[in-house]
Amino acid sequence: MRVLVVGAGGREHALCWALAGSPLLSRLYCAPGNPGIAALAEPVAIGVTDIAGLVGFARAERIDLVLPGPEAPLVAGLADALAAAGIRCCGPTAAAARLEGSKRFTKEIADAAGIPTARWESFTDATAARDFVRRRGAPIVVKADGLAAGKGVVVAETLAEAEAAIVAMLEQRSLGEAGAAIVIEECLRGDEVSLFALCDGEQALCLGAAQDHKRVGEGDTGPNTGGMGACVPPPGFTAADAEAAMQGIIRPALAAMARAGTPFRGILFAGLMRTAEGVKLIEFNVRLGDPEAQALLLLLRSDLLAALLAACDGELANFDLRWADRSSIAVVLAARGYPGEPARGGTIGGIEAAAAMADVQVFHAATALRDGQLVADGGRVLTICASGADPATARAAAYAAVRAIDWPEGFCRRDIGARAMRDEINQ
Repeated sequence: MRVLVVGAGGREHALCWALAGSPLLSRLYCAPGNPGIAALAEPVAIGVTDIAGLVGFARAERIDLVLPGPEAPLVAGLADALAAAGIRCCGPTAAAARLEGSKRFTKEIADAAGIPTARWESFTDATAARDFVRRRGAPIVVKADGLAAGKGVVVAETLAEAEAAIVAMLEQRSLGEAGAAIVIEECLRGDEVSLFALCDGEQALCLGAAQDHKRVGEGDTGPNTGGMGACVPPPGFTAADAEAAMQGIIRPALAAMARAGTPFRGILFAGLMRTAEGVKLIEFNVRLGDPEAQALLLLLRSDLLAALLAACDGELANFDLRWADRSSIAVVLAARGYPGEPARGGTIGGIEAAAAMADVQVFHAATALRDGQLVADGGRVLTICASGADPATARAAAYAAVRAIDWPEGFCRRDIGARAMRDEINQ
């Protein structure tokens, strides 16, 4: 089969790495790709939201399957355009991708499906929104309804913070059309877990769970980021917990989407909060997470391409996947300044030495080649991943590989997976 992966980050590098070993694969492309991906797939200079360009390339190269990594092309209708051209896409239609493209739509689906989630209201008027938060009190969460590149959620600890977020989004239009409508919801407290499922419109196959580390600093301090690392499995989250979430959240959502006439096919990501009242849905995303994908795919022992085809063809009912009974850790190396303006251009060395270590994989997220040198070209630049028999072994291998990387302008959190290791010791 001829396969096109869409994207340029660490998640897409991990997807290409997982697909490259499939006996079904004859040719692998990635648009636009990155220097690390280029060792596995032929890069294609087409942007992720250039729908016409992607479809035209898929037609010209007789692509059998397209796998979008990020959400933007799905929300923009890539799956619809490919379907019109007779090309398989393992991703939802634009109507179904509203599960990530609209916070209000997700809440409406959750309510229709009886999925436990935070109490919420939606607003387009700033005065009404301010009145609501004054009645509810803080802490409270203000979310832009649309896609906002990770900048659309404010966890307001005070009323002043909540009102400032309302003014910024609804009156000042700081997020453009993404913030033209907002969702305000109660603030859930507990442990977050990312759960992933491969869906064919009716059936869902669990892809596992991970714990992301969102804040930039050790001990979960500092501003939120796109993710500074992940561990698999999440501390204290068992296989039974995952199946309960599949039964109580993923499958009811699929059924509600089908009833609404927007069946969901592709990878569904449920952000969960384990509260004192039980597991509740924070949000849905319509793709694998980053860096969770890197940690998860390290443990996959089945053919990913065969699974994606089964999802496209509605054949997941009789499909299963094998996973290694191990732990994995993903540590993100970011450029100084991130999550603000990152320092670009620093030369990176030592990747070959790190990747040569046992049970280690290095995935490129924001790198570039300049004058034959590998340099940093964004915020989250590399993801260093390792697996092991237990969290402590995986963590030790990952950080040994981090130490092999020669990049003075880079930094990482030094406590990724530390809680998982403590939980393992205390069992």
